[in-house]
Amino acid sequence: MQCMIARFGGSYRGPRSLTHFHQTKARPMFRVLSLEQLDVANKRALVRVDFNVPVKTGTVQDDFRIRASLPTLRYALERGASLVLMSHLGRPAGTGFEEAYSMKPVAGALEAQLGRTVTLLEDCVGDSVREACMRLKPGEVVLLENLRFHKAEKKGDESFGKQLAELGEVYICDAFGTAHRADASMTVPAKVLPAAAGYLLLAELEYLGKLVQAPPTPFVAVLGGAKVSDKLPLLRTLGPKCTTLCIGGAMAFTFLKAQGKEVGISRLEQELVETAGEILEELAAQGVEVVLPVDHVVAESLEATQTKLADGEAMPPDLAGYDIGPRTVEEFGARIAAAKTVLFNGPPGVFEKPAF
Repeated sequence: MQCMIARFGGSYRGPRSLTHFHQTKARPMFRVLSLEQLDVANKRALVRVDFNVPVKTGTVQDDFRIRASLPTLRYALERGASLVLMSHLGRPAGTGFEEAYSMKPVAGALEAQLGRTVTLLEDCVGDSVREACMRLKPGEVVLLENLRFHKAEKKGDESFGKQLAELGEVYICDAFGTAHRADASMTVPAKVLPAAAGYLLLAELEYLGKLVQAPPTPFVAVLGGAKVSDKLPLLRTLGPKCTTLCIGGAMAFTFLKAQGKEVGISRLEQELVETAGEILEELAAQGVEVVLPVDHVVAESLEATQTKLADGEAMPPDLAGYDIGPRTVEEFGARIAAAKTVLFNGPPGVFEKPAF
């Protein structure tokens, strides 16, 4: 069985090499200027990447997203470009430098993967940063410090975005994980510089286009994450195209509450319970099977050392669900095994914690 699996949120592995990319002829079903249509030769390429990776005690725990950016970076470097890379990391306060969210570990991990020096700059804007970028020679690479050390980034501030744009001569967006955000680094440089999509973004759009147009069926979507509010467009756009929707993560509790189920102290969007009920009714009327958790891994809090299994019909009122249980895993797994198209969007549990 051939099965197309698409994972959104910056998690696609990207082509194994440029040759692999060309052989697969991955092209998006959207009007997007591709990297190959952008003249990067001997130019400073300002590249928005998604290096929002897990860091613990100064070490990158998973370099998956860094590796996914390599085809785009290598393509530009092979054509004599210098690179000015920018990304956010974590959720700093936006009031200045915070050691815990510095891009320093990322620079080291990228240097190891890229096989050439990656210089971390002290900030992402300012005179010294601009001067350092202007001095770049072909083949040199700098990484800007965390964009979110400035509140202006998340606000989509035009002035801040133009300061970033001054650092490059062309702009490449390869940050699919943040492509839905109107952050300054995502929107402003694309308006003032010649711009194109990198290989990772192009490949994600290719898969997304297939899902929107004519996905091979059975089409199973596994949705997770914290908020129903984040998934409403996906539920209403792709939901009716699915054969089955498997809903896990904290967002599942809003749907379970809409069915009148006990959810304990689990995370809940009370204001969307009625909307969740309406969505379930709409999907049922359209013939879409919705599979909700029938059991949960529960605890007093995310920091608890003791966990329990709880039946979905007997959720303890003083505990919260942080993962799907084994019966739910079987239910989801059976649908996935029979599918020809699988969309993963968000985790069904708090995977950062070993207990979940």
